[in-house]
Amino acid sequence: MAVHRPRKIIVVASARPNFMKVAPILAEMRRLKDQFQPIFVHTGQHYDAKMSESFLNDLGLGQPDISMGIGSGSQAVMTARTMEAFETVVLDEDPAMVVVVGDVTPTMACTLVCAKLKVPVAHVEAGLRSFDRDMPEEINRIVTDGIADLLLTPSLDGDEQLIREGVARERIHFVGNVMIDTLVSCLPKIRASRALSDLDLAEKGYALLTLHRPSNVDTRDPLVEILDALIEIGETLPIAFSVHPRTRKMIEEFELNDLLARVPNLVELQPQPYFDFLKLQASARLVLTDSGGVQEETTFLGVPCLTLRENTERPVTVTMGTNLLVGPHREAIVRETSRILNGQEKAGQIPDLWDGRAAERIVRVLSEHLPQQ
Repeated sequence: MAVHRPRKIIVVASARPNFMKVAPILAEMRRLKDQFQPIFVHTGQHYDAKMSESFLNDLGLGQPDISMGIGSGSQAVMTARTMEAFETVVLDEDPAMVVVVGDVTPTMACTLVCAKLKVPVAHVEAGLRSFDRDMPEEINRIVTDGIADLLLTPSLDGDEQLIREGVARERIHFVGNVMIDTLVSCLPKIRASRALSDLDLAEKGYALLTLHRPSNVDTRDPLVEILDALIEIGETLPIAFSVHPRTRKMIEEFELNDLLARVPNLVELQPQPYFDFLKLQASARLVLTDSGGVQEETTFLGVPCLTLRENTERPVTVTMGTNLLVGPHREAIVRETSRILNGQEKAGQIPDLWDGRAAERIVRVLSEHLPQQ
């Protein structure tokens, strides 16, 4: 009689936003320990000891089983380093399947390795497109979806996009948004966060800003437009600005510290622990961002969101959610902020299967498509 051992599955995370995506998947696999032996691999694209430890602990992930320590670098350098290191991991571990998430460069690189070694790959967050190939993430999404075996989509527009691209329907599985699983599971801790009192911010009495995209901060003109908009908005309500290291660096390089200093009622934040940052999102009157994940979180939380980009790979947050694209344009940012403050914000709804149970569906699909022992 055949003995069925738990199947070894490598789950890859590369940057801090990936942690929120892999946490529920790993938790569900660990719950089904008679079926799965998950191996948590951190490629190390983003590694800040303090912040990474905080996220790992807050999300109950535990330390990675394997840390590759790739670090940052150019797109080519990260791709090459990741492929070389991950090939060794795959050959050593001999997994039945590899799970990759999101659109960072190591996601694409790990998928390429598996395609060459003929190891099945499941891509979580498949089918998302911004249609902007100036973004490295767009290339990563297209390549990963082109060669991964299972494409697990967070929203139905992802299915529709993949079908338009000619992907076979049997590779596509609508599972919902796994980031929302993490948000839902953390709601009690989010409610208990003291972030507002610690920062002396009033419930619904401030705007929250995140800013880090190269298109917004690596060129002077859009960064000036955004800062000019903040000067006007700050006259009306406080702005809590979670300052990304990249943004801080570019403000200094472009000699824009004086312009930033002119923003009234500005509260500059260090990178926040996960629960505290979600508390700040949930309690804001509005959120200004260029982050993809924040567009999704604000849609679920019902908080008005103005995205400082010309496009988004998460169009469902615009068509169904609370998100509006305003670009890095002072006039549009100020106009739409005023509309929100005057009670004319866009009403949104939560997309299908953003229900906190995406990881269950993901793991079920993986189980159904594992190679025979």
